[in-house]
Amino acid sequence: MREIVLDTETTGLTPKTGHRIVEIGCVELLNLVPTGNVYHVYINPERDMPEEAYNVHGLSETFLREKPVFEEIVQDFLEFVEGAQLVIHNADFDMGFLNAELVRLNRAELVNTAVDTVRMARQKFPGAHANLDALCRRFGIDNSSREKHGALLDAELLAEVYLELMGGRQAGLGLGNEAKTETN
Repeated sequence: MREIVLDTETTGLTPKTGHRIVEIGCVELLNLVPTGNVYHVYINPERDMPEEAYNVHGLSETFLREKPVFEEIVQDFLEFVEGAQLVIHNADFDMGFLNAELVRLNRAELVNTAVDTVRMARQKFPGAHANLDALCRRFGIDNSSREKHGALLDAELLAEVYLELMGGRQAGLGLGNEAKTETN
């Protein structure tokens, strides 16, 4: 089974008020084993970067200004996720933003099923914190390089968390620096 662990960074909390995606990071799993195949892109949101969002991910208007707009990356992104089940921490958030971007381009919304790891964690550990940092601590996953949110790093960490939520990682299958990257 092919799964894509996915994360986005955005300019804000809801696309309904004009907020946009600024980064997408994806990690491919095949039968719960990382393949080393990743997708990562920064996106020009064609709008300002609110200070609150900048404080979360550190992506500035200046940095994003020369990056491609969503329309320029949409086909590559759709091809990467095609036919895969998506694994997303707080899936409604990311799916809402992705579908809003697709609708803005008069494209069909994603038909991929999405597994929400927040829901998985809350079912498995009722009452415990279910954010990514707390889950990394719970499972002994090193997230010391995570000073700010970043879509690819967060997808890599989430892939490890997801494997633990599914029953545990196998030795030697880490998602460290050996991953090959497709970067736009």
